[in-house]
Amino acid sequence: MIQISDNTQQIQPSKIRKMFNKALEYDHAISFTLGEPDFTASPNVVEAGCRAIREGKTKYSENAGLLALRQAIAEYLHRTEGLSYDPASQIVVTPGAMGALFLALKVLLNPGDEVIVNEPCWTNYVQQIRMCGGVPVSVKTNAQRGFDLDVSAIAEAVTDKTKAIILNSPCNPTGAVASTETLLQLAELAQKQDLVIVADEVYKHILFDGRTYTSFAALPGMKERTLVIDSLSKTYAMTGWRIGFIAAPLWIAKACNKLQGQYTSGASSIAQKAAAAAFAGEQGCVETMRQAFQHRRDLVVRLAKEIPGLKVNDPQGAFYLFPEVSHYLGKSDGERKINTSSDLAMYILEVGHVATVAGDAFGAPDYLRLSYATSEENITEAMRRMKEVLARLK
Repeated sequence: MIQISDNTQQIQPSKIRKMFNKALEYDHAISFTLGEPDFTASPNVVEAGCRAIREGKTKYSENAGLLALRQAIAEYLHRTEGLSYDPASQIVVTPGAMGALFLALKVLLNPGDEVIVNEPCWTNYVQQIRMCGGVPVSVKTNAQRGFDLDVSAIAEAVTDKTKAIILNSPCNPTGAVASTETLLQLAELAQKQDLVIVADEVYKHILFDGRTYTSFAALPGMKERTLVIDSLSKTYAMTGWRIGFIAAPLWIAKACNKLQGQYTSGASSIAQKAAAAAFAGEQGCVETMRQAFQHRRDLVVRLAKEIPGLKVNDPQGAFYLFPEVSHYLGKSDGERKINTSSDLAMYILEVGHVATVAGDAFGAPDYLRLSYATSEENITEAMRRMKEVLARLK
């Protein structure tokens, strides 16, 4: 009997999407599931997309993307991080950051190569490593250290099969921002062990309390061993436009471009026109959204700390709260026992009509992830419901 491949069978479906879809079954449910800004793209971005359609700019682009967009990306990276990349050869436009990550891993990994992931981490890292024939190796971070990277533990996890380390700062799901000291230690390790750093920088503009961002590629000696992955989804509220990119050393960028030619043939030309407008346009929208997310961070943290039993860390960036919920595991409302964070997430949804994501999706089974990329009204009401529902568990 013909079956799907062994590789495909080992891939787990997205638990984030599972809870998002489940929430649709409930009237008036409030969703804390997807990492999607509730803002819309700026008018100049929308107009650029519409104009591309009206003017017939709807044909295939080069595999690497429209040169005008790659030039805009190169200017953006130089303006924000002081990085210099050749737009003609070192930047590849992709269908979202997920497409960029897949290309990066597919280009780098031979079967059995190991990639270190710092858990809790975005669920797709582990699955995409497996999809590309690699082996994910988990190194844990913890709330006591503010979920900062543990470079000594990373060093202990390195073997002769280790090819790369994935770095995500600010982090999804914890909101942690790696300290400069930590990044310098990681850079030293990467040089010593001849490792590649896959730097997922999609949240770099969503930083709180005066924090500033340093791209890993901007550290001394790191540009030649770093793949910068970014997108316009979070920074410009363009999730559905599906535009991401890779900026990388020439040998990696060329390989990514070659592979994309046999994979997707590139991103939508219409969306690329809109993306170029986002980079070229007025940038105040980026700060407006950042400020809104900081206000929401403050609100959700305050309300979460009012719920007995939740252990809450203050996120330093991104738009996720990641409270520890072990206090509620093993408890019951008299009819239903909560054994795992998955049980708890489903209980909160079914009883309180608030959708969260269980921490086991991110390698942290005692936690829940709440995406506060929604209105303050929704946050206030959802946290009220959660407090009421959790009070039933004894």
